[in-house]
Amino acid sequence: MNDTLLMMLIVGLVVSFAILGVFIWGAKTGQFDDSDKMMDGLLFDSTEDLNDAVKKEEKIRKSKIEQKKSESTKWFTFETNKMLIRI
Repeated sequence: MNDTLLMMLIVGLVVSFAILGVFIWGAKTGQFDDSDKMMDGLLFDSTEDLNDAVKKEEKIRKSKIEQKKSESTKWFTFETNKMLIRI
């Protein structure tokens, strides 16, 4: 009876660590990064619609980058004007 419980415990721990290892490997290699892919596949039927969705995401990504750049230049301009006022 005790040997069976010990064997079940060892097998359970080995399987649990194996599953945890596979999950960590998948997370590190980016297997779970593309969460919008499946949703876009459900929403858009044709390849043209999917290409339009990709272009839309690229446009949004570029606009966010440009917005961050403009915010950083506004901050720099503010600091420059602030320094000019101090002088």
